[in-house]
Amino acid sequence: MFGKRSDGFLVKNIDPVVALTPYIMPMRCDAQVMLKLRLPYEPLARYVAEKRMEGHHISFMEIILAGYVRALSQMPEINRFIANKRYYSRREITVSFAVLQNMSDGSDKENVAKCKFDPTDTIFDVASRIQQAIEETRKEQATNSTLKVAKILQKPVFATPAVLIARILDRYGLLPRFLLDASPFHTGLFFSNNASVGLPPVYHHIYNFGTTSLFVVIGNIEREVGLDDQGKPVRRRMLPMGVTADERVCAGIIYSRFLQYFQRCLSDPAILEQPPEKVFFDEGHSYSLPPAKKLLRRKKKREKETA
Repeated sequence: MFGKRSDGFLVKNIDPVVALTPYIMPMRCDAQVMLKLRLPYEPLARYVAEKRMEGHHISFMEIILAGYVRALSQMPEINRFIANKRYYSRREITVSFAVLQNMSDGSDKENVAKCKFDPTDTIFDVASRIQQAIEETRKEQATNSTLKVAKILQKPVFATPAVLIARILDRYGLLPRFLLDASPFHTGLFFSNNASVGLPPVYHHIYNFGTTSLFVVIGNIEREVGLDDQGKPVRRRMLPMGVTADERVCAGIIYSRFLQYFQRCLSDPAILEQPPEKVFFDEGHSYSLPPAKKLLRRKKKREKETA
């Protein structure tokens, strides 16, 4: 309340024109813009193959999210969200994504993972955090907070009033922290890999509930004939990506710089193997996470204690 939230810092210095947009477009569905990116497939595939030979299992999703984390470290304004017509800078870098669970009866059941990152993370750190989140979420008896809340609200008699109350509390920044952590809709980016289920990319809507500012979906590989540097026709494969963004979050020029930097990272993923030379924070509000390796050691220690 009064501009304070547990998941974000109130942005104080903002362009007057940008600050006016939430009043003109009060909901995210009013302000969502969509675009399609097409990334060269061969450099990504070669990088995945090279890392696998070195003993690192890196996926396309992990490369993309590592590029997102690195781009945020340089343009932190993208990590903002709007609540009650006010601008906030997130206190962390978060990504939500759906995960198919391993069910013993062979049935298809989805869970949602929510992964946090540090702005200094390398691609190996990002991969480690994602793999740990997927491993914990994919278990048949997974007990992550998102699933717990969903099970409680699976009956309409509870869901309708609970969501209404949650909307009101969220609007004024009074939603408890454990619910913010459980909600996959309170995230900077929602990611979906449609290629894993044989589908093309889509332009997914941004949820009005929560704080999601970006939705990214990758799809099946597309083939085309293009021109090389010498003007000769060549066959090539492209990775299509559908992006939906809340245009109110920041000025269009910042989105442009963000996408250019993001695509530069994906054109040569090797640059993500080293931490950024400098990290920029929105209005000086810094945040950090324990190193990914330290998290893995803690996990192994807990597993030994419970064995």
